[in-house]
Amino acid sequence: MDSQHRLPSDTDNGMLLIISGPSGVGKTTITRAIERSIPDAVFSVSATTRQRTEADVEGIDYHFLSEDQFVRRIEADEFLEHAVYAGNRYGTLRAPVEAQLERGRLVILEIDVEGAKNVKAQLPDAFAIFIMPPSEEALLERLRARKREDESVIQRRFEIARREIAEARACNAYDAFIVNDTLDHSIAEALDLVRAQRAARARSADQA
Repeated sequence: MDSQHRLPSDTDNGMLLIISGPSGVGKTTITRAIERSIPDAVFSVSATTRQRTEADVEGIDYHFLSEDQFVRRIEADEFLEHAVYAGNRYGTLRAPVEAQLERGRLVILEIDVEGAKNVKAQLPDAFAIFIMPPSEEALLERLRARKREDESVIQRRFEIARREIAEARACNAYDAFIVNDTLDHSIAEALDLVRAQRAARARSADQA
């Protein structure tokens, strides 16, 4: 990076961190804890065609795009990954991620397995962690404990989660798996992994 454009907080230790896991496993809590605990961490804000609500803040919750805007950006290859979920498009814009990596930040993506595979194909240096439930029974209990949906919806989410776990194990996109049995322990394990990975990369860069 041009030294005239560097900020005091810029480093040469940028890393893309992917965090995935099935619904109800606690991945968002772990992701936000990492973001709070590592000073230069930034959470990647997804783009979506979902209707913006009164509670949503542009650029904080999502980048809100029209269907036409989203499709044009797909055609211009501006996404690292994108998918359709519940009738709406979601995706990770390439330019903001690459700009933060250039500044040496830890850039965090919370995406599903398909998204992780797509990002790793383009940015193989990304470090990917998959959050696992202690057991299938524990995951089902957590989905029920949220009391957000009726049993039929819970069972659909549970089946999706089982398929996602199987795909995560088989796809070779993930560098580490964390079993979220105790939240504090899982956060500490994730932080240890991320810090160790960045330190190892910094040592390799110094020796190069």
